[in-house]
Amino acid sequence: RAVAMSVSHSSRLNKLVREQYMRLPQDGRVQVTYVWIDGSGEGVRCKSRTLEKEPKSIEDVPEWNFDGSSTAQAEGSNSDMFLVPVCMFRDPFCLDPNKLVLCEVLKYNRKPAETNLRHTCKKVMDLVKDSHPWFGMEQEYTLLGINGHPYGWPDNGFPGPQGPYYCGVGADKVYGRDIVESHYKACLYAGVKICGTNAEVMPSQWEFQVGPCEGIEMGDHLWMARFILHRVCEDFGVVATLDPKPMTGNWNGAGCHTNYSTEQMRREGGLKHIEAAIEKLSKRHDYHICVYDPRGGRDNSRRLTGHHETSNIFEFSAGVANRGASIRIPRQVGQDGYGYFEDRRPAANCDPYAVTEAIMRTTVLNETGVETKDYAAH
Repeated sequence: RAVAMSVSHSSRLNKLVREQYMRLPQDGRVQVTYVWIDGSGEGVRCKSRTLEKEPKSIEDVPEWNFDGSSTAQAEGSNSDMFLVPVCMFRDPFCLDPNKLVLCEVLKYNRKPAETNLRHTCKKVMDLVKDSHPWFGMEQEYTLLGINGHPYGWPDNGFPGPQGPYYCGVGADKVYGRDIVESHYKACLYAGVKICGTNAEVMPSQWEFQVGPCEGIEMGDHLWMARFILHRVCEDFGVVATLDPKPMTGNWNGAGCHTNYSTEQMRREGGLKHIEAAIEKLSKRHDYHICVYDPRGGRDNSRRLTGHHETSNIFEFSAGVANRGASIRIPRQVGQDGYGYFEDRRPAANCDPYAVTEAIMRTTVLNETGVETKDYAAH
C-alpha cells in the first residue's frame, strides 16, 4: 500500500490499452517531439507535431514556436518564442520513424532566450575546435515518490546508514532499478551517447554517464538524456530530481562530475598539459563555482561541504585519485602520464553547456578573472 501511494495516478492506467493504439500504422507520416529548456534553466518542456515524411537530418525539421509566457520565458503581451532544431534523436517512446528533436529557444527578436546557454557555448566550441575537447559527464539524480519523499524509503524515518547501497544489489539495497534500466535502453535506442550507469551512495540515488562527446555534443546529449529520464519516470509514476542535496543530514549530495581532455592531454606526455589546465582552473575557482549550478553557487553551497566525497566550496584542491578534491586526476592517468581529469564541482542540476563552455574559456582560451570575453566580433 505504501508503495502504491507513492506513485502517480496516471502511471496506474492500463498500459496494455495504450499498446493497442501505439501499434497502429502512421501511413508514412511522422510524429516529431520538440524538446527545449524552460525559463528555470533546469526544466525541460516538449510538444509534438506531424511531418508528412521522416526527416533525414536536422535541416528537414522546421522551426516552430511556443508560448513563452507559460514557461517563464516571456510576458503575455509578446509571448511567442522560436524553437530552432539543433539535434535529432530516435523516439524511444513512440518508436521509429518518430523523432525527438532538441531545440534552442530564441526570443521574438531572434536573440537567445536567457536560459539558452547553448548559443554562447557553440561559439566557444567553434573557436576551440582544433583542440578537440572531449567530455564525459556523470549525472547523479534521486528518485522521489510523488509525495516528494525518496522512493522506497520508509514512510516515517530513514533507511540504514550509507554503505551497502553504492553499486548495490538486492531488494533491500536498491530502489527503482526498473526505471534505471528502462532509461538506459531508451537512451541507447535514441542514439544518446550513454556509456554506463550505477546505483549511488545514498539509497534511491543513481547515476548515468554520457560521453565521450566532442564539443557542443556534450550538452546536447546530456540534455536529451535528462529529458528521456523524466519521461521514463513519468511512465513509472515517480519523479527524478537533480537537486544537489535532496536530503539534509548525513547523506551524499548529487553532482555532475565532468571528465575532460584535449587532444594534447590524450597524447603521450599529456600529463603536463593536464597539470597546466588545473593550474589555470585553480586561479579561477570563483568564476567556475558561479556557473556550476543555476543559482550562482547557492545550490552547490548545500553540497560542497568538504564531507560526503566533496571538496569545500571555498577552496580549490586537486589530487590523484582524491574524491575529496575539486579536481581529481584518475590514478591510471597519473601512471600512464596522459589521459583526462575530472572536475567534481558541477552540481547535478548544472547546465552542461555552461560547464563545458567555462572549462574551455579557462583552459584553452586562457581567460582569467570573473568576467567572460565576448567573441562575437572575432
